[in-house]
Amino acid sequence: MTSTPISSEQVRRPTSGSSARRERLRNDASPAPTTTTSGRGRLGRLTGFRIAGTGSYAPQRIVTNEDLAALGCDSDWIVRRTGIRQRRVMAEGETTSDMAYQAAVDCLKSAGRSEDEVDLIIVATMTSDYPTPSTACQLQDRLGALAPAMDVNAACAGFVYALITAGQFVASGNHQCVLVVGADAMNGTVDPSDKKTYPLFGDAAGAVLLVPDDATVGNDAAMAGDSGQDDDVSLRLDPAHPNGFAADGSSDDRYGLLSYQLGSEGSGGDLLQIKAGGSKHPLTPEQYACGGQYFRMDGRAVFKWAVRVIEDSGKDVLGDAGVSADQIDWVVLHQANQRILDASVAALNIAGDKALMNLDRYGNTSAASIPLVLDEASKDGRLKRDDLVLISGFGAGLAWGTAVLRW
Repeated sequence: MTSTPISSEQVRRPTSGSSARRERLRNDASPAPTTTTSGRGRLGRLTGFRIAGTGSYAPQRIVTNEDLAALGCDSDWIVRRTGIRQRRVMAEGETTSDMAYQAAVDCLKSAGRSEDEVDLIIVATMTSDYPTPSTACQLQDRLGALAPAMDVNAACAGFVYALITAGQFVASGNHQCVLVVGADAMNGTVDPSDKKTYPLFGDAAGAVLLVPDDATVGNDAAMAGDSGQDDDVSLRLDPAHPNGFAADGSSDDRYGLLSYQLGSEGSGGDLLQIKAGGSKHPLTPEQYACGGQYFRMDGRAVFKWAVRVIEDSGKDVLGDAGVSADQIDWVVLHQANQRILDASVAALNIAGDKALMNLDRYGNTSAASIPLVLDEASKDGRLKRDDLVLISGFGAGLAWGTAVLRW
């Protein structure tokens, strides 16, 4: 079977109404109207689990903006427009599953858990080693864990999707130790001749380990395993605490996601897209020759959409959780672009110094970016038990996930 090269005019034929939605995304990123809980979609609550450990891995090779000068990229332009100064790139022969494994081992070590205890593995990635088998199954085999394993592909929103999926398994009581990994090898997906897109991306992996919530908020003794003290109300934080923790043993006095929202706007799918390599456009020599294997992005439209979706979904989950902007301890957004992050935090009326960022050192690492930040902040002591963290992932799909997490 042969396939003709993809042209710039070759786009998906819109279904009824999708053309208007796509145009709206390009112009002002206004959301399509819905009849669900909020303008952006359904809101949920997911407590009963906590994060027991974090881990990360980034390749040793550092590529600075100056290193990209040979490709015609301007270092000052990259910093001004994106905030990125360097990124990590995998070594020859290194793979997404290699990075996922290193992050997983680091995570288990920080949690004081063994591979044998892991009973479910979820990997968020859009750059798996193979179309099949999944990266999660490769990770399971390498860890030697007796656990089911699956990949989640929601691109840059993937980690939040995977976190919420994992949380459901733990909160329901069906699993006791779930490993969630976000890993992407983005450098190889971008055309080196695309000077506005190529400098944005890097390679990395981050991981978190989810276990049942065995203590109430502020009860560090129970966290350490002294469950006999779990019912001692004196160990819980006072209800006058600025984060509004309850002290009566109610469901508000729990760890996990106080509110979350997942959403998608598929009519904007062509704004962030790899066109070749799937069933519609197999990666033939012709497709490869015309660059169909590379990631293409409409930067201006994505910028507008991202700022709007973070603001709208952020306000939705804060309101649903009963948490004000000033009660948030930290904000961890997908590390896409400094200007997106600054504009989004300002739109939410959250102090800029509460936004945790490492974009300048790693670039956009897709599904790895949020857990990479969480691991850094946890290990350097900024992120502490009982902190309230607003997280949001957003990207190709178009898809997003936003949540208020009690750490």
